[in-house]
Amino acid sequence: MEDLFRRYRKKIQHVSTDFVRSFIHDVNWNARLIGIKGARGVGKTTLLLQYIKLNYSDNLEIALYVSLDSFGFKDKTLVDLADEFVRNGGKYLFLDEVHKYPNWAQELKNIYDDHSELKVVFTGSSLLEILNSRADLSRRAVIYHMQGLSFREYLELETGMDFQPFTLEAVLEDHVQLAR
Repeated sequence: MEDLFRRYRKKIQHVSTDFVRSFIHDVNWNARLIGIKGARGVGKTTLLLQYIKLNYSDNLEIALYVSLDSFGFKDKTLVDLADEFVRNGGKYLFLDEVHKYPNWAQELKNIYDDHSELKVVFTGSSLLEILNSRADLSRRAVIYHMQGLSFREYLELETGMDFQPFTLEAVLEDHVQLAR
């Protein structure tokens, strides 16, 4: 477990929060089981690490980020990890790349059922596997789909300026004023 915490702390230390995707505000982080799916390279890992850094940096021990495609996780089960994490005071478990772990949906269901005090966020880029396995988690997990950068986010990233989102209706009704 200490090796997982060491890797996690190192990742948190190196993640930048200079630019944070607006998607971070769309997620109900209070839910007990959250799934974030999306294409590879869309920013799921960065989103998790930024969320942890922004919300738990003063108490990193209550949260843990683990990438399930890491060699450091090969000899563990999710259930054992969650059991030990909760015994040591853990409250927020972030599991990246769940589709790389066999039987992940069943183990997440067991963790959800056994640890009502634990909040779990999981990500995956294999959309077909996430959707097919969701049936076991349908009453438990809140599933989000993370898209690629919007043009507004791209402009913010490139210019450093903050652009507020507008609905299509607002643009159609008040485009002259909004353009100013």
